[in-house]
Amino acid sequence: MTAAATTSDHGFTGLTGFAADVLTALGDVGVGLLVFVEVLIPPIPSEVILPFAGYLSQSGELNLVALILWATLASVLGALLLYGLGAWIGMTRAIMMIAATRLVSRSDLERGAEWFATRGQWSVLVGRMIPGIRSLISIPAGAARMNLVVFVLYTAIGSGIWNSLLIGVGAALGTQHEALEQYLGYIDYVVYAAIAVGLVVLVVRRYREVTLAKRQGILE
Repeated sequence: MTAAATTSDHGFTGLTGFAADVLTALGDVGVGLLVFVEVLIPPIPSEVILPFAGYLSQSGELNLVALILWATLASVLGALLLYGLGAWIGMTRAIMMIAATRLVSRSDLERGAEWFATRGQWSVLVGRMIPGIRSLISIPAGAARMNLVVFVLYTAIGSGIWNSLLIGVGAALGTQHEALEQYLGYIDYVVYAAIAVGLVVLVVRRYREVTLAKRQGILE
């Protein structure tokens, strides 16, 4: 399928058209790859990737069941890597290492640790369906040496439910393509606005963290 044919099929233009072309070019396995990256680099949100993939599945370019299976498998594999990191170097060092990349804030990492400490093993299952906790809950689970079989089971169930929900929402919208067609041109503006808001939030959070660290240094 040519790029031009793909664009005419999904109806998107601009940035969303490019994203649609990438997703259809990668196929079902490629969506799993994007989810795997999202587990390790949370700023790439599955809340955007999966509904969009589900939407495109209604044009016949992606398979709905395969999307759910690959996305869930990728979630489990990514979670196992973070589990292994926590088990290998411990909670404190893992937080320091990941926070140093500036991809995830220290406060988010500590929130994931608190979730596990206060809610126990069930937090792995529930946490997989909560943005901001979803990926990071695997680190304290590994640091606590949670039973690996239980960890994989809870991660697979929680991820499967979350991925199915997001992909299903997109697929439901995809069945209304004709009704939504007149609005497709405005989606780029929504995406640009979301990116702008996301960047502002990241900058503000980073500024507050640096300011707080300087104040604590002065107090010490």
